[in-house]
Amino acid sequence: MFRVLSHFVGWSLGLAKADTQTTPEERDCLARHAANRQCLVEIGVWQGVTTSRLRGAMSAEGVLYAIDPYAPGRLGISLPQIIAHAEVGRLMNGTVQWIQATGLSAATQLHDKLLQQVDFLFIDGDHSYEGLKGDWTSWSPLIKPGGVVALHDSRATPNRPIHDAGSVRYCQEVIVYHPGFEVIEFVDSLTILRARSSVQVESQ
Repeated sequence: MFRVLSHFVGWSLGLAKADTQTTPEERDCLARHAANRQCLVEIGVWQGVTTSRLRGAMSAEGVLYAIDPYAPGRLGISLPQIIAHAEVGRLMNGTVQWIQATGLSAATQLHDKLLQQVDFLFIDGDHSYEGLKGDWTSWSPLIKPGGVVALHDSRATPNRPIHDAGSVRYCQEVIVYHPGFEVIEFVDSLTILRARSSVQVESQ
C-alpha cells in the first residue's frame, strides 16, 4: 500500500510517470495495430498508459472500451483508476467508455452490442490460465473478420522468462491453434493474431 500511495503522490506532483508493465516496443506495436480502428477493447487498463496509446492511434470516430475491475484499496478508492482516468483524459481523440468490471463480466454486458463489431482487442487482465481462458472464450466471438487481438504476457522472452505463467501456457497450448485466428506477429511478450472469420466460443 505504501508503494502505491508514494507513487500516486509522486505522480500527482509530476515527479513520476504512470506505471506500466509493457515495453516501449510493445506499446509501439499496439498503437500500430490500433491505428484507425473503430471499435477497440482493452482488458486490464491499470494506470492507462497503453489506453492512452490506443486512444491516440484509433479513428477519431472510434470507441475504446476500457475495462478494469479497479478494486478499491485501503482508502476506499482505487488510486490506479484515478491515474488512468487523468492520463487517458488528456487526449481528446475518439470516445472512451469506462467499464469497471472483469473482462468476463464486461463481455456478458456488451455481448449483444459488440458481437462481431470489435476490430481491436488487447487482453492484459487476469494472467492466470483460467483468467485468460475466460477472457478469450468470452471475447473472441466478438471480433469481426480481419480484427486484431493482442495478448500481453503470452510468451516468454529472455528478459521476461515467464514460461510457467498461466497466460503463457493457455496462449501457447490453445489460442495459437485456434482455426479462426492466425498469428501475425510477436513483439516481446505480445502475441498478435488476426481473425480469419467469425468465431464460435469453444469449451477448451
